[in-house]
Amino acid sequence: MRNISKKYIVDEKNNKIAVQIDIDTFNKLEKLLEDYALGKYMKEAKNNEILTLAEAKKIYRKRKIR
Repeated sequence: MRNISKKYIVDEKNNKIAVQIDIDTFNKLEKLLEDYALGKYMKEAKNNEILTLAEAKKIYRKRKIR
């Protein structure tokens, strides 16, 4: 697995409360999560009706978290 360069943000007691990563890494992680979620939806929908590409995109946009 790739090592992700990160910076930790700590509170006054030196407890880690957040992490910073560069935008390119964030974008790659976001795409991986979206692809994973789409794969899960596809498995769940395996026995459901078949949708056109336009119908599938419309449903996926509604489920997409921003």
